[in-house]
Amino acid sequence: MSHWLLKSEEEVFAFADLLNAPKKTTHWDGVRNYQARNTLRDLMKKGDQLFFYHSRSEAIGIAGICEVVREGYPDYTALDPAHEHFDPKSKSDAPTWFMVDVKAVRAFPRVITLAELKGVKGLEKMVLLQKGSRLSVQPVSAAEWGIVCGME
Repeated sequence: MSHWLLKSEEEVFAFADLLNAPKKTTHWDGVRNYQARNTLRDLMKKGDQLFFYHSRSEAIGIAGICEVVREGYPDYTALDPAHEHFDPKSKSDAPTWFMVDVKAVRAFPRVITLAELKGVKGLEKMVLLQKGSRLSVQPVSAAEWGIVCGME
Protein backbone atom coordinates (compact mmCIF):
# COMPACT_ATOMS: atom_id res chain seq x y z
CA MET A 1 0.00 0.00 0.00
CA SER A 2 1.16 3.50 -0.83
CA HIS A 3 0.29 6.78 0.85
CA TRP A 4 -0.63 10.08 -0.73
CA LEU A 5 -1.86 13.57 0.02
CA LEU A 6 -4.67 15.24 -1.92
CA LYS A 7 -5.15 18.99 -1.73
CA SER A 8 -8.47 20.75 -2.09
CA GLU A 9 -9.54 24.27 -1.36
CA GLU A 10 -12.03 23.96 1.46
CA GLU A 11 -14.59 26.23 -0.20
CA VAL A 12 -14.43 24.14 -3.41
CA PHE A 13 -14.59 20.65 -1.85
CA ALA A 14 -13.99 20.04 1.84
CA PHE A 15 -13.46 16.81 3.75
CA ALA A 16 -16.95 17.38 5.20
CA ASP A 17 -18.28 17.23 1.63
CA LEU A 18 -16.65 13.83 1.16
CA LEU A 19 -18.12 12.61 4.45
CA ASN A 20 -21.56 13.75 3.26
CA ALA A 21 -21.27 12.28 -0.25
CA PRO A 22 -23.26 9.13 -1.06
CA LYS A 23 -21.35 6.18 0.45
CA LYS A 24 -18.74 8.80 1.54
CA THR A 25 -17.27 8.40 -1.95
CA THR A 26 -16.57 10.68 -4.90
CA HIS A 27 -14.38 10.93 -7.97
CA TRP A 28 -11.29 13.14 -7.72
CA ASP A 29 -11.59 15.10 -10.93
CA GLY A 30 -10.23 18.33 -12.36
CA VAL A 31 -6.52 17.65 -11.90
CA ARG A 32 -4.78 19.52 -14.72
CA ASN A 33 -1.11 18.98 -14.00
CA TYR A 34 0.78 16.25 -15.87
CA GLN A 35 2.83 15.04 -12.91
CA ALA A 36 -0.29 14.78 -10.72
CA ARG A 37 -2.16 13.15 -13.62
CA ASN A 38 0.55 10.51 -13.94
CA THR A 39 0.22 9.72 -10.25
CA LEU A 40 -3.56 9.33 -10.56
CA ARG A 41 -3.29 7.29 -13.75
CA ASP A 42 -0.27 5.10 -13.04
CA LEU A 43 0.59 4.96 -9.36
CA MET A 44 -2.50 5.18 -7.15
CA LYS A 45 -3.93 1.73 -6.45
CA LYS A 46 -7.11 0.53 -4.83
CA GLY A 47 -6.60 0.47 -1.07
CA ASP A 48 -3.97 3.21 -1.01
CA GLN A 49 -4.50 5.65 1.85
CA LEU A 50 -4.59 9.42 1.41
CA PHE A 51 -4.45 12.47 3.61
CA PHE A 52 -7.11 15.02 2.70
CA TYR A 53 -5.50 18.46 2.91
CA HIS A 54 -7.41 21.73 3.06
CA SER A 55 -5.59 24.51 1.26
CA ARG A 56 -6.78 28.11 1.24
CA SER A 57 -8.93 27.72 4.31
CA GLU A 58 -9.13 29.16 7.78
CA ALA A 59 -7.27 26.12 9.11
CA ILE A 60 -4.84 25.05 6.38
CA GLY A 61 -3.84 21.45 7.01
CA ILE A 62 -4.80 17.78 7.03
CA ALA A 63 -8.46 17.21 7.86
CA GLY A 64 -8.77 13.46 7.53
CA ILE A 65 -8.01 10.22 5.76
CA CYS A 66 -9.55 8.74 2.65
CA GLU A 67 -8.84 5.68 0.53
CA VAL A 68 -8.63 4.92 -3.18
CA VAL A 69 -11.64 2.76 -4.09
CA ARG A 70 -11.29 2.93 -7.88
CA GLU A 71 -8.01 3.20 -9.74
CA GLY A 72 -7.28 5.78 -12.44
CA TYR A 73 -9.74 6.20 -15.30
CA PRO A 74 -10.36 8.98 -17.83
CA ASP A 75 -11.63 12.23 -16.34
CA TYR A 76 -14.89 12.68 -18.22
CA THR A 77 -15.22 16.30 -17.05
CA ALA A 78 -12.45 17.17 -19.51
CA LEU A 79 -14.74 16.08 -22.37
CA ASP A 80 -17.82 18.08 -21.33
CA PRO A 81 -17.87 21.60 -22.87
CA ALA A 82 -20.35 22.71 -20.20
CA HIS A 83 -18.07 21.65 -17.33
CA GLU A 84 -15.59 24.02 -15.69
CA HIS A 85 -12.82 21.40 -16.12
CA PHE A 86 -13.38 21.04 -19.87
CA ASP A 87 -10.21 20.67 -21.94
CA PRO A 88 -10.75 20.96 -25.71
CA LYS A 89 -7.47 19.12 -26.34
CA SER A 90 -8.59 16.00 -24.47
CA LYS A 91 -10.24 13.33 -26.64
CA SER A 92 -12.39 10.36 -25.61
CA ASP A 93 -10.22 7.96 -27.65
CA ALA A 94 -7.00 9.45 -26.21
CA PRO A 95 -7.82 11.05 -22.85
CA THR A 96 -5.36 13.53 -21.44
CA TRP A 97 -6.67 13.64 -17.87
CA PHE A 98 -7.45 10.95 -15.33
CA MET A 99 -9.15 10.66 -11.96
CA VAL A 100 -9.61 8.16 -9.14
CA ASP A 101 -12.49 7.52 -6.78
CA VAL A 102 -11.87 8.09 -3.09
CA LYS A 103 -13.85 7.20 0.02
CA ALA A 104 -13.66 8.92 3.40
CA VAL A 105 -12.16 6.73 6.11
CA ARG A 106 -12.23 9.14 9.04
CA ALA A 107 -12.01 12.78 9.94
CA PHE A 108 -9.31 13.87 12.32
CA PRO A 109 -10.63 15.31 15.59
CA ARG A 110 -8.99 18.57 14.50
CA VAL A 111 -7.13 19.80 11.45
CA ILE A 112 -3.40 19.15 11.75
CA THR A 113 -2.19 22.52 10.56
CA LEU A 114 0.59 23.27 8.13
CA ALA A 115 2.32 25.31 10.84
CA GLU A 116 2.33 22.25 13.16
CA LEU A 117 3.66 19.96 10.44
CA LYS A 118 6.55 22.30 9.70
CA GLY A 119 8.00 21.86 13.17
CA VAL A 120 7.87 18.07 13.43
CA LYS A 121 11.03 15.99 13.42
CA GLY A 122 10.92 13.40 10.66
CA LEU A 123 8.80 15.48 8.29
CA GLU A 124 11.63 17.66 6.98
CA LYS A 125 11.61 15.91 3.59
CA MET A 126 7.81 15.65 3.24
CA VAL A 127 6.86 16.90 -0.25
CA LEU A 128 4.14 19.13 1.23
CA LEU A 129 6.72 21.04 3.25
CA GLN A 130 9.20 21.64 0.44
CA LYS A 131 9.55 25.19 -0.81
CA GLY A 132 7.57 25.69 -4.02
CA SER A 133 5.62 22.43 -3.62
CA ARG A 134 2.21 23.14 -5.11
CA LEU A 135 1.08 19.80 -6.55
CA SER A 136 -2.46 18.80 -5.61
CA VAL A 137 -1.46 15.11 -5.53
CA GLN A 138 1.69 14.20 -3.58
CA PRO A 139 3.41 11.09 -2.27
CA VAL A 140 3.76 10.54 1.47
CA SER A 141 6.33 8.08 2.81
CA ALA A 142 5.33 5.36 5.25
CA ALA A 143 7.39 7.05 7.98
CA GLU A 144 5.73 10.42 7.33
CA TRP A 145 2.31 8.75 7.35
CA GLY A 146 3.00 7.25 10.76
CA ILE A 147 4.25 10.52 12.21
CA VAL A 148 1.24 12.51 11.01
CA CYS A 149 -1.25 9.86 12.16
CA GLY A 150 0.42 9.99 15.57
CA MET A 151 -0.34 13.71 15.73
CA GLU A 152 -4.11 13.31 15.51
